[in-house]
Amino acid sequence: MSMKKKITLSALGKTWVLDLDGTVVVHNGYLADGKDTLLSGAKTFLDAIPEGDMIIFLTSRKKDYAELTERFLKEHDIRYDAILYEAPYGERILINDRKPSGLATAFAVNTERNVFCETIFQVDEGL
Repeated sequence: MSMKKKITLSALGKTWVLDLDGTVVVHNGYLADGKDTLLSGAKTFLDAIPEGDMIIFLTSRKKDYAELTERFLKEHDIRYDAILYEAPYGERILINDRKPSGLATAFAVNTERNVFCETIFQVDEGL
């Protein structure tokens, strides 16, 4: 029985940075099938992100696929603030400072390819 990882967050507004292929949609589905397919749980997760939070998608897709990608997101009513195309294929590194209170302001989660994030994010109003 696997235990889902839990990350406790503050009540402050957040910036969510998510990869697209293999993380939110089936990896390279847009190339293999000519269309994207949402991973199970992705839509529910994205819909639960508060309106005031920022959502940024990262992808290694060429900008030539921007119209296809953005049409798919719009058709599925997936809110986002920005999409960064043509990211390198290697690691994505997030560096941020810690608040003077000690609050960590950066987290990274790696998931299995084509399995949506199973981490539970819970808000602690006291942070």
